[in-house]
Amino acid sequence: MALLLDNQFKDLPPDKAIDTKLFLEAVSHIPSFFDCLGSNVFSVIKSDINGNITKIRAVYMKDPAKYVTLQDIVEAEREAHAAEWPKVGATLALMWLKRGLRFIQILLQSLADGERDENNPNLIRVNITRAYEQALKRYHGWIVQKIFHVALHAAPYKSNFLKALSKGEEVKEEDCLANVRQFLVNYTATVDAIYEMYTNLKAELDYTV
Repeated sequence: MALLLDNQFKDLPPDKAIDTKLFLEAVSHIPSFFDCLGSNVFSVIKSDINGNITKIRAVYMKDPAKYVTLQDIVEAEREAHAAEWPKVGATLALMWLKRGLRFIQILLQSLADGERDENNPNLIRVNITRAYEQALKRYHGWIVQKIFHVALHAAPYKSNFLKALSKGEEVKEEDCLANVRQFLVNYTATVDAIYEMYTNLKAELDYTV
């Protein structure tokens, strides 16, 4: 589980403010998660996440002292781009990024909870399907949904996926899933905090691509 535990997300403060620098450091390792899914088809989501991280980092680097937290960035863009906001800049990038992060969260949580296809217990299609339907499907048009359907059938066996998460090491499934649960604590709290921020700032948009 080195891939996840080596890049843990930090504890949030009581006000749930997300430090931009620490967030970008942690999230920069997330795209490699999709390599563990084996299929190049998942590179669509990986590329989207990479692009959104790059956009957020570009805004942050313009003035790190001003953009200490993610909320600082979103609020500054609301002030600077009133007419276009929230469909602009890092605000839009973070909106899509959080959906990709939620996809990973639900997928890992489903595995950690033991959800599986009883007829094919070593497949993770049921876990990926749950994650996609809850986190991304509503924002995708039929063409993108078709791409996902292809990706679903190219998904690896659970044993191979968990081994990839462990960087090729042979780790017992129960130990691997225990590490997943440990990673999910701060990761889930961070993703939830971003969603809560978007709700509070009325920055959420509901359109398909």
